[in-house]
Amino acid sequence: MHDAAVATVRVALHATDELTRVSLASCIIQDRRLSLTETADADVVVIVQETTGSHTMEALRSLSSGAAKHFLLIVDGNWRPYVSTAVQHGVRAILWRARFSPSSFLHTIHAVSNGDGVLPLSLQGTLLNELQRVQRDVLRPRDLTMCGLSTREVDVLQLISEGFDLKEIAQKLAYSERTIKNILYQVMARYGLRNRTHAVSFAIRSGLI
Repeated sequence: MHDAAVATVRVALHATDELTRVSLASCIIQDRRLSLTETADADVVVIVQETTGSHTMEALRSLSSGAAKHFLLIVDGNWRPYVSTAVQHGVRAILWRARFSPSSFLHTIHAVSNGDGVLPLSLQGTLLNELQRVQRDVLRPRDLTMCGLSTREVDVLQLISEGFDLKEIAQKLAYSERTIKNILYQVMARYGLRNRTHAVSFAIRSGLI
């Protein structure tokens, strides 16, 4: 005799239309790996918007004001949000209502619970364009990169990872050895790192270099 599957992903539903809410709830309870719960206890929060506009983002802001949550939005295909703002509020997936299917819905819930993202192709392009604009207009003029390090901090960590000592790095980057030490110290202090080896290991694991 096999044990019943244990519900591992807690899902909260927000839909203004009762028929839609009941239909989605029915999909969820048929998957024994999922369970319905309140927003405060949810791993994934599903928000369904019958019509889209500024109120879509307002609803998201309201629900994301507490503890960090992962959101799945089901919206009209005409919605064109500032995608990076939606992502900042915890959106990990967006499904178009017109292309909705129970199987894609359940698959997306599990993907979001695993930390994955699911976006329509058109919104993927929009997000990439927004990130490029931020890099060009905001970060680059301030000598920053998307990873949160300055370009010279990245250069120093990269050279350390390649086996160069601080004196050699100073010569390569045309800085004093003291400046290189200060750059490294600032990175270590910012991320709570113990030494150079720890700093390089952290940077590689985090995809910073």
